[in-house]
Amino acid sequence: MLGCCYVVAFLLALSSSIPVLNASAGDSDQHYRNCLTECGETGCVGGKCFPECTISSKGVPLNHSRNLLEKIYVHWNKGGCQNNCQYHCMLDREEKRASLDHDPVKYHGKWPFKRVYGIEEPGSVAFFALNLAMHFHGWLSFISFLKNKLPLKVGRKAHYGYACLWHVHGLLALNAFFWSIVSHSRHIELTEKLDFSATVAVLGLSLILAILRCFNIRNEAARVMTSAPITSFVTTHILYLNCFKLDYVWHSNICQALAAMQLTIWAIWSVFSQNPSRWKLWLVILGGVAAFVVKGLDFPPYEGLVDAHALSHAVTVPFTCLRWSFARDDAVYLASKRVKRDKLKST
Repeated sequence: MLGCCYVVAFLLALSSSIPVLNASAGDSDQHYRNCLTECGETGCVGGKCFPECTISSKGVPLNHSRNLLEKIYVHWNKGGCQNNCQYHCMLDREEKRASLDHDPVKYHGKWPFKRVYGIEEPGSVAFFALNLAMHFHGWLSFISFLKNKLPLKVGRKAHYGYACLWHVHGLLALNAFFWSIVSHSRHIELTEKLDFSATVAVLGLSLILAILRCFNIRNEAARVMTSAPITSFVTTHILYLNCFKLDYVWHSNICQALAAMQLTIWAIWSVFSQNPSRWKLWLVILGGVAAFVVKGLDFPPYEGLVDAHALSHAVTVPFTCLRWSFARDDAVYLASKRVKRDKLKST
C-alpha cells in the first residue's frame, strides 16, 4: 500500500513537467471567447454591466490599488468580474445553442448551471450542506457515546484506540464540506483552492484510518511510520495545487484513487473480520461505489440545477450516518474485548 503512495507521488512530480490541456468544448468556442474579451474590456454582456469589472471599493481603477486591504478587495472583485463574465457569456451562448437544438457543453470543465440567489451550483450546495449536517450529527453522537456509554476498562477510563483518528476525521470532514459549500456557491481561485485542499486532506486521513484500523496497528511508532508517507503525499499535493497549478482533472484523479484505496481496504477487512457490525460497513462501501458510478455518468444538470456530481453527493448522505454508527459499534466491540482482557489480567 505504501508502495502505491510512492508511485502516485512520482507521477505527481512527473506531471509538473508535462503540459495539460484543460480546455472544454464550451470555452473553446470562438463566440464565447469573443464575448469574454468584450466583457473584460467593457464590463458588460448583452446590456448587463458589472461594476466590479471597472472600479474598486473607493472608485479607484483596479490597477491602481495601494494598501493591503484595497488589494484584497480588488482581488475579490477581479474574481467576481471574471466569474460574472464567464457566467453571462455562457448563458448567452447556451441560449443560442438551445435555439439550434444543440446539447449543453462544458465551460472550463463545468456544466452550465443556473444561479439561485447567487449560488452557482445550487444542487451541489444543498447536498453538501446535508452531508455536513450528517457528519456534524454523527460526530457529536460519537463524542457523546464515548463519554457516556462506552464500556470502561480498569481505572474507569473509556478505551478505544482509534477515537482520536475518528475525531480528526470528523473535524476534517466538516471543514471539507464547509469549503465545498463555499466553493460551489462562488467559484473563484481562492475558494477552489480551499475546497480542493480540504477534500484531499480528509481523504488522506480516511485512508490512514482505514489502514491503521484494518491492520490493527496499535504501536505508536508503527502508526507514525505508516501515516508519514501518506501525510507527505497529501501535503505535496496540496502544495502543488496552491503553489504550482490548480489542476481539477489531476486533483479529481488523486481523490478518486485515495477513496478507491480506502474502500478496497475496508472491503477486504470486512470479509475476514468478526466484527458484528461489519454489515454496516458493507453498505457504506456499496454507497461509495454507487457514488462513483453516478459521478461517472457525468450528465448535464437537469433544469440547470442538479448534475451527476451533485447526485453523487446526494447518494452519500444516508451512508454518512451508517459510517458513524459503525464507528460507535466498533468502539463497543474493541472496548469490550479490552475490558475482558483487563479483567482476566486482574484476576
